[in-house]
Amino acid sequence: MSAVTDNKQNLTVAALTALATVLMIIAYFAPIWWVSLTAPNYPPDAFPDGIRIHFHFNGVFNGCKAAGKGTRMAGEIIQKDISHEDERYNPITDKGKDVDKGAQGLDCVHEMNTINHYVGMFPIATGAPVEKPLAKFFFAFFTVMLLGFMVPKRKPRVLLLAAGFAMVAVWMLVDQYLLGSLEAHVAYYVSETATFFNEPEKIKGWGDNVTRITHLVIAGTLVAMVVVVFGVARIRGFSLLLALVPALLPVFFVITYAGWLWFFGHNMHPWGAFTVKPFMPTVFGEGKVAQFSTYSYPYWGYALLLGVMVCLLLALLIRRQQLREGTAE
Repeated sequence: MSAVTDNKQNLTVAALTALATVLMIIAYFAPIWWVSLTAPNYPPDAFPDGIRIHFHFNGVFNGCKAAGKGTRMAGEIIQKDISHEDERYNPITDKGKDVDKGAQGLDCVHEMNTINHYVGMFPIATGAPVEKPLAKFFFAFFTVMLLGFMVPKRKPRVLLLAAGFAMVAVWMLVDQYLLGSLEAHVAYYVSETATFFNEPEKIKGWGDNVTRITHLVIAGTLVAMVVVVFGVARIRGFSLLLALVPALLPVFFVITYAGWLWFFGHNMHPWGAFTVKPFMPTVFGEGKVAQFSTYSYPYWGYALLLGVMVCLLLALLIRRQQLREGTAE
């Protein structure tokens, strides 16, 4: 194969991988999936999209549209003391008190948390307590892998990976330990859980578990960096994993998302004012829980992830051919 053809293939691989990298970084900040609940006592004029939340890689965010000034908003959450059933605001039976919130928008994360509370489900913030705060480092890890994949020669690729992983490792350790991000996250997790669950000792134990698992995941990430560097340096074809693993991000997200939905639906607690049997919440499509209709669909961020997958799979096919023909290492 001529040098011109080699250069063209290398440029194609680099361009596809660079595009995938940009899409992946944008996807980190984008809403990947949305969920909405609708019911007769949540009228469309106050909740045009139902009680809607958006799932990002780094958290769950309000998906309700802001209301115009003077709009009458239905159902401001009122929760005096969750330890006394008769003082709790019931979003199912007590809905209907209009509140003029002016130009403020609805906090649908809080709305959904309150509904979940009344059927005995964990607060939303307790989902993926390790994955969410570490997601930025996972994306940095993948970015370094993709930058390394762009390089057709083994030695410069290994040097790039080693330098990139070293920077990500230092950032992760400084952020989580020296700057106290891990401690702050666990404190927030405990505080958010205590908002709906009044058992301090048990909550503290959950917080300790989050801390321990985070330690293990950080250690595992560091080990993975070393494995990738040595694998690329010593095993021919190992470099294909540099693109294959990030290409599977859409799959990883759906598996993680479905797994946490299963956890929420199968770990009900007796604090609920209404008894609901364990169930699997809807991952994709429409469902029904009590009087609520549920909707769960991918959002535009997931389209970006599919774009990442397509670009990287095309780049992988070209690089695989190069490896077979000996024009790449």
